[in-house]
Amino acid sequence: MNSGSVLLLVDVQANMFDPASPVAGAAPLLGRLRDLLHRARGAGVPVVFVRNCGGAGDPDVPGSPGWQLHAELAPGDGELILDKTTCNTFASTELAAVLESSRLTHLVIAGLQSEYCIRETTLGALEMGYGVALASDGHSTYDSRDRKAATIVAAVNDELSSRVTLVPAEKISFVEQRTFRT
Repeated sequence: MNSGSVLLLVDVQANMFDPASPVAGAAPLLGRLRDLLHRARGAGVPVVFVRNCGGAGDPDVPGSPGWQLHAELAPGDGELILDKTTCNTFASTELAAVLESSRLTHLVIAGLQSEYCIRETTLGALEMGYGVALASDGHSTYDSRDRKAATIVAAVNDELSSRVTLVPAEKISFVEQRTFRT
């Protein structure tokens, strides 16, 4: 990836992987995200975690167990966590300012949920002029009333494919860098 890259992990929260109600393909997705995180850290690529803050009665109410980032994807020292209240991370966090001050211009995006926060954050990044690599198998969602999760993931990938670099998670490589500043 470009020397000004950042790994953006969106909504990789415990509630999404809860065995009682996990996103589609939760176990293999967790493995891909863990591997992607490990490789980014190994290359010195900055990592930003985005955490959704749900409302009363939601499984991701701030402070609840479901709101916490998944234990296998826990932030390391100096890694930033941004709490958001909108699907587009840029609309309710300081992400743009962090990227600008750190001269990071390319986002590698993975996480949850495909048709909501992944799609909207990716579109937000594109609107702001950032380059985006989307991990094509590094995001998921739940089945909807009329579509299976796999169909939703494929539709999001198809919609964004002409505007982003769409790459399977295992094929994403990071060039060593140490440029992140908070």
